[in-house]
Amino acid sequence: MKKRNVVLSVLIVLVLIASASALLHTLPSNVAAQMVTATATPSANATQTASGRLLTDGTVIEQVQSIYRSIYDTVNPSVVNIQVLGTYNYGFYVGAVSSQGSGFVWDTQGHIVTNNNVVENAYNITVTFSDGTTTTAEVVGTDVQSDLAVIKVDPTGLTLHPVSLGNSQTVKVGDLVIAIGNPYGLAGPMTQGIVSALSRSLTVDSSNPFSSSTYTIPDIIQTDAAVNPGNSGGVLVNTSGEVIGVTSAIQSTTNANAGIAFAIPSHIVKRIVPVLIKDGRYQHPSLGLSGITLTANYATEMGLDANTHGVLITRITPGGAADLAGLKETTQQYTRYNRGVIIFGDVITAIDGNPVRTYEDLVSYIFNKTEVGQKVELTILRDGKEMTVTATLQSE
Repeated sequence: MKKRNVVLSVLIVLVLIASASALLHTLPSNVAAQMVTATATPSANATQTASGRLLTDGTVIEQVQSIYRSIYDTVNPSVVNIQVLGTYNYGFYVGAVSSQGSGFVWDTQGHIVTNNNVVENAYNITVTFSDGTTTTAEVVGTDVQSDLAVIKVDPTGLTLHPVSLGNSQTVKVGDLVIAIGNPYGLAGPMTQGIVSALSRSLTVDSSNPFSSSTYTIPDIIQTDAAVNPGNSGGVLVNTSGEVIGVTSAIQSTTNANAGIAFAIPSHIVKRIVPVLIKDGRYQHPSLGLSGITLTANYATEMGLDANTHGVLITRITPGGAADLAGLKETTQQYTRYNRGVIIFGDVITAIDGNPVRTYEDLVSYIFNKTEVGQKVELTILRDGKEMTVTATLQSE
């Protein structure tokens, strides 16, 4: 596996050297001469052409292609296509809908992991494996808050290939990644890209008639690997063929790949899926509030230093943990001339002594470090004064 990663890195280095070489030939001679002294000598696996451009040696390319083929041959048998017939309720209209997505084999007992949005409200589920084998499945457990679900097929007579999980908490921006799924119902295409960003948050949108949650999923991995409708529930793997994320959503004005895709990290999958298999549901700890990352403009309006960081509370759920702890939300009042005036709520700056700089920090800590019934100590700013409040987390 280590050799595989090194070879892929070598290819990228060669591409960068080629780009640098081409750039030198477009610069004035005196500038190019100065830059040459700082440019590394090309690898023995690269051939210099008369134009100054570099062509990678065929052996290196073949090695890289072999690695990609090996990853695909290893991972693709674990990825399945999921066809769904379901019902949805939109206002006064109740109808039936057919949809499709992706999933992957979790174990040899027939458990398959996918997105909740793929199987939500399903009454008929058909699973097709990479070899064309088709069978029915039943829902074992769902979790709208993390957009994960587990379905199960009868393993009798099936050759199942469970995935290998990687550690998403060691992933770095710039890491090479590969996505495999079933976009538009097409069986098993593979795309590649890099990790574009980490620690994104993804809100499960209640405006979607097929969804019933507005929970924010933390620690999301962003990638530019091509992901399209139908990839939901598929895998994002590293160059060792290990699953580091479950492809879940894209950001696009055309509802097609635009180079911005999001995957639920494997450390969340690893935590939730076994509970869904055992209990059918997962209890999420909750503070019972919504908030936004404090901006410099809001901080200034509140009389705070512009560099103050934290989470401004925008809404508190009545009877929730934050409400019972006495936290205050941001409200808007109107003067006699009907002018709106913002009454700022509390700003959370730390939880259990851990600094909170963004809303994502708060959500990630609650998800990864706490459980229902646990007491957390919140450091807040109220009217410019720092104070500490203790809250007991409730079930989401």
